[in-house]
Amino acid sequence: MSHWIFTEEHEQFRQSVRKFVEKEMIPHIEKWEKDGGVPRKLFERMGDLGYLGIKFPEKYGGAESDLMMEAVFTEELTKCGSGGAAAAIGAHTGIAMTTIWRFGNEQQKVKYLKPGIEGKKIAALGITEPDAGSDVSSITTRAVDKGEYYLLNGSKAFITNGVYADYVIVAAKTDDSPGHRNTSLFIVESDWEGFSVGKKLDKLGWRASDTGELYFENVRVPKENLIGKLNEGFKYIMINFQWERLTLALNSIALAEKALEDTVRYGKERIQFGGPLTQFQVLRHKMVDMAVDIEKARHITYRAIYRYDKGDDVSTEATMAKAYATEMVNRVCDQALQIHGGNGYMMEFPVQRYWRDARLLSIGGGTTQIMNEILTKKLQITST
Repeated sequence: MSHWIFTEEHEQFRQSVRKFVEKEMIPHIEKWEKDGGVPRKLFERMGDLGYLGIKFPEKYGGAESDLMMEAVFTEELTKCGSGGAAAAIGAHTGIAMTTIWRFGNEQQKVKYLKPGIEGKKIAALGITEPDAGSDVSSITTRAVDKGEYYLLNGSKAFITNGVYADYVIVAAKTDDSPGHRNTSLFIVESDWEGFSVGKKLDKLGWRASDTGELYFENVRVPKENLIGKLNEGFKYIMINFQWERLTLALNSIALAEKALEDTVRYGKERIQFGGPLTQFQVLRHKMVDMAVDIEKARHITYRAIYRYDKGDDVSTEATMAKAYATEMVNRVCDQALQIHGGNGYMMEFPVQRYWRDARLLSIGGGTTQIMNEILTKKLQITST
């Protein structure tokens, strides 16, 4: 459905991306799912088309458009039907390169942001560790000042694009002080001595994105690769979380729409008891409930994006959008699979992939339980 935050220009762009997805992505999804990643040429192709630089400044090769344009791209990309393929691109543009754009210096933007926009270098963000997920303050990777460089040691887990990335934004402890002013962000190139990739992780869903374990053993990081100010990394991560959570909400809305579209079509085509499934009121009403659930998530999310684009602090609204939309997509995809019946459980029907891909959305970027705990503080429900 159309929405007032989108202009005619946004909708024209939507049609352009939709044609690209239908022609150059959907025919290859099954192969990418089996390969466990999207090819590098997809990044290059999207770079040529300007899709990787929508919100970034023109001086680095971007289009300098608003965040509504980026939202359109995120939604249409997700409708390729593979959460993994969408995640690979989204991790590159939405969370890794965005960090350099917002907090990096001019030299870093020229060296890393520009080729990332062109699709010539793939980026990843390395925050999560085996024992530190949403609790960023618990990370153990350390960067020790050695005068001319920082010496980096530690590991990261569940890193999207981690296997094939050319550079990774790494969060590391740089101070022993308590609280949050002890973490910094660094740009680490994957071909540096001491950087290694562990096993490529075998996942339930998002199978078209490569996800890896990263190891840093006495990696020498030049001083100029520190992003922003020393010990300000936690603040940068928290600022970026607003857009990351809104992106995951958009992924959820688009994936749920895709699941509903497939289900409505299947309901009209599948014959049971002498007629299509849509002859049964109970199934028609299930589909209506799915549509209403999607609309609730859409309006919560779009309002937050509109305000975020205006420069407002939407930490509460973004958290609400993430919490509601990611649980919504699980409900919708579960109902979609149920309506497909036995066929929904078969691998040749894509609804099983939507169901698997949806499951991560309420986990990644902070679980629903973490979102709810944040909201108890934002809404002053907690007693502390």
